[in-house]
Amino acid sequence: MENRTILFVDDEEKVLKSLQRGLLDEPYNLYFATSGKEALDILEKKEVHIIVTDMRMPEMSGLKLLKIVKEKYPKIVRLVLSGYTQIMTLLPAINQGEIFKFITKPWKLEEEFKSVLQQAVEYYNLRAERDTLLAEVKKHEEARV
Repeated sequence: MENRTILFVDDEEKVLKSLQRGLLDEPYNLYFATSGKEALDILEKKEVHIIVTDMRMPEMSGLKLLKIVKEKYPKIVRLVLSGYTQIMTLLPAINQGEIFKFITKPWKLEEEFKSVLQQAVEYYNLRAERDTLLAEVKKHEEARV
């Protein structure tokens, strides 16, 4: 199976550099953006399967970014990586299916973060396989008519 692409969005470059170093040996294509606008620019040019964003960023919050991503790119699995843990702010987004998982800062790379990324990849792969099978069933049904 092809390597999946993950886009990380955080206005703190040290966080992005830490992720880049920590995930160097992982089988993913990695992109990094320091703002929601930069992330949207990348999404227009590159195929991305998973997005991981901070919540609190200047100009565009992570929540606003995820709402745009859900609308324009609904197949992308959306995760939040944030030290901002006000659950009442996040609960509506989680309940509306805008967020697959929430990871709190600071994170434990080996024990927690990598396994959450793997879960997101597996979730994406399962949905992609389901969509392919549904398309095949529809094609066979149409051929019968």
